[in-house]
Amino acid sequence: MENLEQKLAELEALLFIHGEPLTKKKAGKILELTKEDLDSLIAELESRLSAEGRGLMLVRDEEKIQFATKPQFAKLIEGFVKEELSEDLTPATLEVLSIIAYLGPVSRADIDYRRGVNSSFTVRNLMLRGLIERFSAPDRPSSFLYRPTFEFFRHLGVKGKEELPNFEKFRAALTISESTEPSGTKMENA
Repeated sequence: MENLEQKLAELEALLFIHGEPLTKKKAGKILELTKEDLDSLIAELESRLSAEGRGLMLVRDEEKIQFATKPQFAKLIEGFVKEELSEDLTPATLEVLSIIAYLGPVSRADIDYRRGVNSSFTVRNLMLRGLIERFSAPDRPSSFLYRPTFEFFRHLGVKGKEELPNFEKFRAALTISESTEPSGTKMENA
């Protein structure tokens, strides 16, 4: 394979920014690799990540790949997550929650596009707090969408998103940018 180091870096960047299981088919298409070349690239990345001193590993099956932290860091990550969940919502978390509340159901790719940054950890944080939920898109079962939970509405004391403050105004403002989104950001593939 030509330019192995470049392709490895591209795969790492893609897995990092996606933040959830990525289909090999989609990765191969984006990286412009054959199935065989992609499998070789995945094996090389997995080999390099297995080295001492690395905090990440590659989780994979026949169809998907994803970054994960190594098991020996579970206590560290658990402590970090507990601390995050016990703190007040950060401005970034409130921003993501607002996008989901006013636009939901919405894909994580759409959230990332609107914010300009990866929102994976923030979305997971909101799911762990029980404020949002993930479900399969009706027309694309391998894609996920996010929406506010009943707990979210109960906590705010509203019956549904239509009762959120200035719902129509903010929803209209958020949907204006939909016509300028890059194609494919409406849903994310798992």
